[in-house]
Amino acid sequence: MNWNGKDVETYFKEKQFVDTAIIPLLPLRFDEGGMKQAAQQGEFILLLSTYLEKQFKGRLFLFPPFSYLEQEKEKGERLRRWEEQCKQQGFVHVFYLTSDPEWKTYEDLLQGTVLWVPSVPLEHVDRQFKHSLMDDQVKQLIQLIVHKWQHQP
Repeated sequence: MNWNGKDVETYFKEKQFVDTAIIPLLPLRFDEGGMKQAAQQGEFILLLSTYLEKQFKGRLFLFPPFSYLEQEKEKGERLRRWEEQCKQQGFVHVFYLTSDPEWKTYEDLLQGTVLWVPSVPLEHVDRQFKHSLMDDQVKQLIQLIVHKWQHQP
């Protein structure tokens, strides 16, 4: 399910079956070189999130991206508050999808799972290869998510 009116309505009707939240983490930078890199990471993570949501439709909810300034000191605490809200709404499992390796250092602050995937610039990738690349990445993520489902209450 996605962050749109129709899916939110469905979520509230089927809430007991939707126990997993996916939150894409997107860095923001405004310097010339950093902005392009952050945008490429964001494009990759958003596309990957969409593919992942399609695989688990009805079991997980894809939230809008959590955007943050790369050097922001409060980003971990802000994300923890998002997580608290998810938990209060009944999401048992919260996964954070990111290409920013710094988020791995926040795992002690968060109850959810940080899924770090190295970003691939997609601007010059043809459509067929892009689809194949996303399928390969999603297969790996599916294994991690299913493992967490099986080994976490």
